[in-house]
Amino acid sequence: MERSYERFTPFEIITTLGAEIKEFWFDSVMTPVSMILEVVMEMIIPFLMASIIDKGVTPGNMAHIRNTGIIMIIVAVLGLLFGVMGAHFGAKASAGLARNLRNTMFEKIQSYSFPNLDKYSTPGLVTRLTTDVTNIQNAYQMILRMFMRAPSSIIIAMVMAFSINARLSMIYLAAVIFLAVFIYFLMGRVTDRFAEVFLKYDDLNESVQENVSGIRVVKAFVREEYEKKKFFTAAENIYRMFVRAEKMIILNMPVMQFTVYSCILLLSWFGAHFIVNSELTTGELMSLLAYCMNILMSLMMLSMIFVMVSMSAASAGRITEVIRETPVIREPEDPVYEVKDGSVVFENVSFSYYGKEGDNILSDIDLDIRDGETIGVIGGTGSSKTSLINLISRLYDVTGGSVKVGGVDVRSIDIKTLRKNVAHVLQKNELFSGTILENLRWGNENATEEECAEACRIACAAEFIGKLKNGYETYIEQGGTNLSGGQKQRLCIARAILGKPKILILDDSTSACDTATDSAIRQGFRNSLPGMTKIIIAQRISSVMDADRIVVLEEGRISGVGTHEELMKNNEIYRDVYESQQSGAGLSDFDD
Repeated sequence: MERSYERFTPFEIITTLGAEIKEFWFDSVMTPVSMILEVVMEMIIPFLMASIIDKGVTPGNMAHIRNTGIIMIIVAVLGLLFGVMGAHFGAKASAGLARNLRNTMFEKIQSYSFPNLDKYSTPGLVTRLTTDVTNIQNAYQMILRMFMRAPSSIIIAMVMAFSINARLSMIYLAAVIFLAVFIYFLMGRVTDRFAEVFLKYDDLNESVQENVSGIRVVKAFVREEYEKKKFFTAAENIYRMFVRAEKMIILNMPVMQFTVYSCILLLSWFGAHFIVNSELTTGELMSLLAYCMNILMSLMMLSMIFVMVSMSAASAGRITEVIRETPVIREPEDPVYEVKDGSVVFENVSFSYYGKEGDNILSDIDLDIRDGETIGVIGGTGSSKTSLINLISRLYDVTGGSVKVGGVDVRSIDIKTLRKNVAHVLQKNELFSGTILENLRWGNENATEEECAEACRIACAAEFIGKLKNGYETYIEQGGTNLSGGQKQRLCIARAILGKPKILILDDSTSACDTATDSAIRQGFRNSLPGMTKIIIAQRISSVMDADRIVVLEEGRISGVGTHEELMKNNEIYRDVYESQQSGAGLSDFDD
């Protein structure tokens, strides 16, 4: 399967990631500068060492040894200082880039509309925010430090070596050309293999997330062994792919060592002949050997950089994909910042998740909901009930036709204004780690405790909260795992009410409550929220039978609209559902 990030060119990836350096540009510049200065200091030392041997040790000139030794100490200290500076600036620049990348990606994800989120899996986004960013951080630090240090070390060492003896230095040149060609062909093959490895991280994270979030179900069905095998398979796949890539990289070290030892032997052999013929001094030979090690070690550093860049290339593409993703649903150019009332009008609406006519899951929807009206929505599984009400708060845009709220097309209303006035209790209840009070204030961050308590009373949540030891300060675990399904639903309803919206949408939001609680919640709506438009999706007809009107959906089309009595007379689908539910009315349902 083609990877979606492959549509980006290297230039686009580099410019996208480079834009996140931001305030760390100074550190990014000072790192290579410090590394180059450190290399210069290191290259001076072999030259001074040769001078000590040839002009100090051989003729017995102690003054020259002493003076040159002092200079060597100063140069060594400066080299150490520049090395420390490079490490400091490099760590700050790479960590800063990682921080900015995570912040930018997280902010970008928050701006995504539902169609954008549908493209990515949750584990995939987690991998990009964690593993992929860490790969880029490590690669960036290595590039700033090693990528500048290694080439400058090679160049300076080559210049110094040729200045001592050009003929012997040709050995270096041959070694550099040989290793450069070897690294080029090796890294070209390794890059694709590492790209495949990081794609498998999503599968591993998905296995972990699914298992941890559903650990209670796993234990209830005694599926621990199955889950362990599934995780082992995902981990084993990554292991095998890493080994496959590493098998090619392990050739790097023996080839490097063979080249290093060959250069040393050749230098020693030919250098000895040059010394005998008085074409080279002992000190110069020692300098050449030192420069030989510098050059070849720098080549090894370059090979490590290419390995790291190869490993992080896929990560860079995946991060770029998230950052450059364009939200499908955008703010209008001249937005309306007011929602006059809670009326909703569907005019010849059609909708497809793919944005194409012909793939519609909603077709020919015409519906006029009056301000303050209570509307029930009933339909079988797959009848697109949720898709219908998602269009009201513009979680998705219509494919054809229009949806109007307060007499204005939702595509012309400021998105924040629209969603503050259209409170949506989603089908899947989500609570966040924190106290009950903190979760309630997601609906209105400035709500007082009295307002929170009133919202909970309407949603029939006040009773169970009062029985908790710490009341509204009770801590909710991640995902609300320490609450029952019905309790979570009632808190989510209270949270939505707190925003005092003009339209309240409940997407099967009382399914985990018993019929008595469900009835009490609807009674609370009638008594306390008479002017608010309420749209209730439900599986139980008893949850909507006292609504002002009920909409019956069948296969993405409206089959009927009317009161309970009218639909019982005129709509066969509604009547069949009602009778089937009545036949099982003897079975009691309890709040879990």
